[in-house]
Amino acid sequence: MDTSLFFLINQGLQNAAFDLIMPFITKRSYILFAIFAVPAFFKDSKKSLFVIALCFIALALGDASGNILKHLFERPRPCQALENVRLLVGCGGSFSMPSNHAVNAFAVAATFSHFFRKTAVPMFLIAVLVALSRIYVGVHYPSDVIAGAFMGGIIAGIILILHKWSSERFKERPYTTIFFISLFALTFFRYYYIATGPLDLSPDEAHYWEWSRRLDLSYYSKGPLIAYIIAASRRLMGDTVFAVRFFAPIFLVLSSIFIYKLTKELSPSPTPLPQREGARERVACAAGLLLQITPLFATYGILMTIDSPFIFFWTLSLYLFWKAVKDSNELQVTSYKLNKKNSLLVTRYWYLLGIAIGLGLLTKYTMAFFYICALLFLIFSKEQRCWLKRKEPYFAFIVSFIVFSPVIIWNIQHDWVTLKHTAGQAHISGQSTTHGWSVVSSQWSKNFFEFLGSQIGVITPLLFFMVIYGAVKSRVTSYKLQVTSEDKSSSLVTRHSSLFLFWFWAPIIVFFTLKSFQGKVQANWAMPAYITAFIASADFFLRKDMMKKGTRILLIISLIMAFLATSISHYPEFLNLPVKMDPTSRLKGWKELGIKTKEVYNSMVSSGSKKVFIFSDKYQVSSELAFYVPDKPVTYCVNLGSRMNQYDIWGGFDKLAGFDAIFVRTDNEDFPEELKDAFDSYEKEEKFAVERKGKTLRKYFIFKCYGFKGLALQTIKSY
Repeated sequence: MDTSLFFLINQGLQNAAFDLIMPFITKRSYILFAIFAVPAFFKDSKKSLFVIALCFIALALGDASGNILKHLFERPRPCQALENVRLLVGCGGSFSMPSNHAVNAFAVAATFSHFFRKTAVPMFLIAVLVALSRIYVGVHYPSDVIAGAFMGGIIAGIILILHKWSSERFKERPYTTIFFISLFALTFFRYYYIATGPLDLSPDEAHYWEWSRRLDLSYYSKGPLIAYIIAASRRLMGDTVFAVRFFAPIFLVLSSIFIYKLTKELSPSPTPLPQREGARERVACAAGLLLQITPLFATYGILMTIDSPFIFFWTLSLYLFWKAVKDSNELQVTSYKLNKKNSLLVTRYWYLLGIAIGLGLLTKYTMAFFYICALLFLIFSKEQRCWLKRKEPYFAFIVSFIVFSPVIIWNIQHDWVTLKHTAGQAHISGQSTTHGWSVVSSQWSKNFFEFLGSQIGVITPLLFFMVIYGAVKSRVTSYKLQVTSEDKSSSLVTRHSSLFLFWFWAPIIVFFTLKSFQGKVQANWAMPAYITAFIASADFFLRKDMMKKGTRILLIISLIMAFLATSISHYPEFLNLPVKMDPTSRLKGWKELGIKTKEVYNSMVSSGSKKVFIFSDKYQVSSELAFYVPDKPVTYCVNLGSRMNQYDIWGGFDKLAGFDAIFVRTDNEDFPEELKDAFDSYEKEEKFAVERKGKTLRKYFIFKCYGFKGLALQTIKSY
């Protein structure tokens, strides 16, 4: 019926006038909309500018939403799928459902006519003509434009509801309104980028996706939670990039919300004055949005690695820990006795804290730093030292240990390989070239400056120094206020809350700085420190006595630089960076490898191979092949002397004798000596390279292998 109606409009309504009018409408519809918008502008220019701004927001939201759905449905256009289509414009390279022209036209028409009711009829008439033109020119089915019109109306409704909500709320709580509107816009953009962006799965993401296909109590290098999260999304949405990354924006936005809530909770006054309420919201808004605009954290709003849920569980644990120990007078714990109501309240927070920490440990073992930071805070805070004599913190620890226990059980079954791997990564097992803390590495200065440079890079230079300076000064200023001020609640972050923030950022920064003298430290290892450092520095710089003109200018510049760096990181091609300097280059070219490998597979099958398996000598390449080769085959990884990985535990080569194989490498065009006796014969395919704008991203070397005879297991030399 859809196809019949399409041909009725595309061919049955054909006439010379429509052949001129419809292409013009489909390409220049904005001129028709402007004809009715301009008179309204002259009647009320201020209102018109505001309404036009809303229309542009509706246009952006509608266009992005349409693109997301196009990539989810992947419906070919009629000019791509049908014969005898009258095509009056370019067919276009995108998918068909829904029609973005229809989405945008109806979104703009509904938004504009809501404020200028007299324009409703002509505005919607133009929108109908735009939708009809997309069918007439041969690029969309009728159902595409109907869905687009319906979606455009929904988009306009969302914009108008948000406008009404934000207008009313902004008068009472401007910072909160800005905060939540910003979160909505940034989160929506991230989903748009994931659905339509240029990035393939990173090797780590592909490897975690492999885990999600083989759920277990734990895995070689990390806990199991990342696998279960991805498994949940892929069960709902299939094995797609969008499904793998679906929860990443959610975790980041929830982290910002809990930072916002924590920052507001850090006020010293139980009944704050109105001006203090405004100050709290201003600082909370700034701290929460810093997480969204810095490259370090914004990355994990797109990529679904272990750091995405780890940031969330660390932030959630901070909030729950503060709620559990906050203001002993309010909870009546100074005498070590609680009334029944407060006892239940406190116990609830401690148990929830234990669960949150346990889930964090199931995500990333760096979560163990939370124990250390929390203990230091309780020791050095006179008001909270009493908790060391109470049972609740120890119950929380036991609960977290129980939640974490699957990792322990799995490691007992697998000779504690995770412990060996973690020790190797930390350079304390004797596996590394530094041989532990007993020998000072000759590379200490290089490692230190690499670590310092990485921190400056992932936070951005000016913002990094302002955050560290502000966090330190916040602690110093708070201490001075405690000693000299008669008004003990004059600072937003008083001694109590300042200690809390300090002990959750300073020990982590100091530890990894010292660690860099002994061995290489990855840029994201110190990441949790910045969460409380953001809060402390935001409090320091946003206090009225600190908001001098020079400080304000530096702060604005640092935020703009961070936002620009984050924005450019999504589209680095604008800078035309060399491949080695482009951090996104390792997230490109995997899809092409999957397609090429499938072509080689088909050629082997057509030549007589009945059973063919795919493998590599790197677990990253094996994981990417598993995801990007059509039909998502089981892949294997052969260990040729590199450190142990999850594929070594899975194994499987013992069941493949007699198979043929496809072997893929990225860094060496020679066939490994260790594999020559494992096959009857092999032949090298022509070198396959992936290029972008004339630059070679990566070279792949593919070998056809025949008659697999089995492979002796390699002795693991490194973890």
